[in-house]
Amino acid sequence: MTEFTRDRPLEGLRVIDLTRALAGPYATLLLAGLGAEVIKVEDPRGGDLARDNSPYVGRDGITVEKTHDDDISISHLTRARGKLGMSLNLKSPEAAGVFADLVRTADIVVENFTAGTADRLGIGYAVAKAANPRVIYCSLSGFGATAPEGGKAMDIIIQALSGAMYASGGPDEPPVRIGIPIADMLAPVFSVIGILSALEQRHRTGLGQHIDVSMLGALTSFVAIENWSAMAAAGMQARTGLTVQRLSPFGVFECADGYIALVAVHEKLARGLFRAMGQPQLGEDPRFASRDTRVANAAELERQINAWSQTITVGEAVGLLEGEGVPVAPVRHPDEALLDPRVIARHEAVPVAHPAYEAVDDLRTAGIPITFSDADTGFDDVLPIHVGEHNDRVLAQTLGYSEARIAELRAKGVI
Repeated sequence: MTEFTRDRPLEGLRVIDLTRALAGPYATLLLAGLGAEVIKVEDPRGGDLARDNSPYVGRDGITVEKTHDDDISISHLTRARGKLGMSLNLKSPEAAGVFADLVRTADIVVENFTAGTADRLGIGYAVAKAANPRVIYCSLSGFGATAPEGGKAMDIIIQALSGAMYASGGPDEPPVRIGIPIADMLAPVFSVIGILSALEQRHRTGLGQHIDVSMLGALTSFVAIENWSAMAAAGMQARTGLTVQRLSPFGVFECADGYIALVAVHEKLARGLFRAMGQPQLGEDPRFASRDTRVANAAELERQINAWSQTITVGEAVGLLEGEGVPVAPVRHPDEALLDPRVIARHEAVPVAHPAYEAVDDLRTAGIPITFSDADTGFDDVLPIHVGEHNDRVLAQTLGYSEARIAELRAKGVI
């Protein structure tokens, strides 16, 4: 059993989680890790889409195909941690009453249906507010809860529409998909910020409200931090691939056995880089003697850095650059990064463990990357292995339904 020596920040709050896939479940995962009780509501006819994501983990370890009833998709295992699981057929006429009863007990509702779907199902904000005016209702969608239908908002679609994918490529290369589901992860962080802000406002007003976060808006707001039009007007190349030429030298460079990332934007750092390269005279070269001239001649400067770095190993390059005080790091494989003692010690990367079996090798997943001076974070030891795993617990203990009422709902296919 997980034991917490201190309260978690959101202890005592209840969340009704209507989400599926990644963006919504990650938002509620953060809330669960901060101490809220999360009730994950799934369709009894199949459950969360992530349940069928390969690979799986179970008695045989990690497998590509599900071979046992208690094999769990690693996606589901990591995203459903700390959540109670109940099933509810939202298309059933009697589901609306059960939903309203859930909302009356709750502080927060989170949904990530496409725009308008929650209202069509009779579980939108107006219904929730009528049941509980204090409830904070968060809609996380691809394009906004009130936006015209824009199709399915998968992460790769949002990367393409936001400009992030185009900005990640080199000038003569195809656009590059960012290797992590950045839109699916960024929008839930904004959702949690909105939820916590609304909770603070509720302390003053006594009322909840509707929070509307779009994946496209969240990622586009990050793209907009760089002023692409201004760079173009100044004659700067915006798409520069592995480097950022307006900050040159700044970027990723190849070594004999891998890659390094380095930053030598300011004068002291640039001179340190040149000494590490064994070419201190570059600091007196008119092309590289000031920040502006280094930017103006970025392509040539990067060519010279690569010519040097390709002759030595990553370890050698890191040692030389660190010796001169230049910020540098090896470009690591994710497996290596997740085993960094610093992130393990801070519980930012935590072991993946099947509820019935031991942790699997060095497999790790996301923790809660926030440390509090007077609070704990982490997940309760609950996880819905099967759809509707905690139906009786939620309906009887939380809503006070009788055994006969629960049996009736089950017989009618409502749960």
